[in-house]
Amino acid sequence: MSLVLGAFYFIYYKLTQNEALDLPVFVALLASNPQFSTLNIVFLIVLTCSNWGLEIRKWQVLVGSLSKITFKAASQQTLGALTASLLTPNRIGDYGAKALYYQPQNRTKIVLLNLFGNTMQMIVTLVFGVIGLTTLAKDYKLPLNFKYLINVGLAVLASLIILYRMSSYNVFKKIVNKLYPFVLVLKRLSPKTKRVTLIISGLRYLVFSFQFYVILALFGIEIPYLEAMMLISTLYLFSSIMPSIFIFDVLIKSSIAVYLFALIGVGALPILCTTTLMWSLNFVLPSCLGSYFVLKFKPVKTT
Repeated sequence: MSLVLGAFYFIYYKLTQNEALDLPVFVALLASNPQFSTLNIVFLIVLTCSNWGLEIRKWQVLVGSLSKITFKAASQQTLGALTASLLTPNRIGDYGAKALYYQPQNRTKIVLLNLFGNTMQMIVTLVFGVIGLTTLAKDYKLPLNFKYLINVGLAVLASLIILYRMSSYNVFKKIVNKLYPFVLVLKRLSPKTKRVTLIISGLRYLVFSFQFYVILALFGIEIPYLEAMMLISTLYLFSSIMPSIFIFDVLIKSSIAVYLFALIGVGALPILCTTTLMWSLNFVLPSCLGSYFVLKFKPVKTT
């Protein structure tokens, strides 16, 4: 109960104490905007359900390699873990929360399966983000020195090779032993499971990035889809690699989004409204649903 109350308090605090965008102003803009009709609101909620439906399905597929679970059970674990991880940096509490649904002897495997699923999502974000950032840098002549970045990458690679040559075998053996459980879980995953996980991650990315584009259009920002995706993918690239506590996530995304969309002459207010609405739809709403599962949660009895 205290966990749920804490989660609701911080959500309330974030919505009411947002220095960049006052909640009354945000609500007034939504209420006065004729584009936010009942049909459009339903469409946005459908996109939210699709986003988290894909995430739940991905978790069902991953856990299915260990033991079969229903979509309902996967929903309880995914949304309940989201609520439980609200106040942890980069939602790291999600790993421990999902593990609590399983027997102690299986919890390490569950954590590693969750890590694999998040890694696939990060790979998709990086691929789209690098493409978007490269295009953005080329079209808008951003001050990115690609030659310098390549040299840094080569220097890091050379340093790793030197360390490998100079260090003792035992040091690397210990590192390998630490990584071995993760490698073992990956080996046990079928090629189909890996492929489906990656495909679902890609579909989920397309869904929530398209939702961002739709909200931009509802706030009157009319730009070509590919140009918008260039900016949106860059936004998610930067925000995904910056460590943050959930409650500050909207501030980070808002700041980055305002800077990026300013490059094409878009004002700050519609961007702040867009990121706030995206945050509300894709984190606040699922967290509220997840609180029900947290309240119903019963620890798994050890056998």
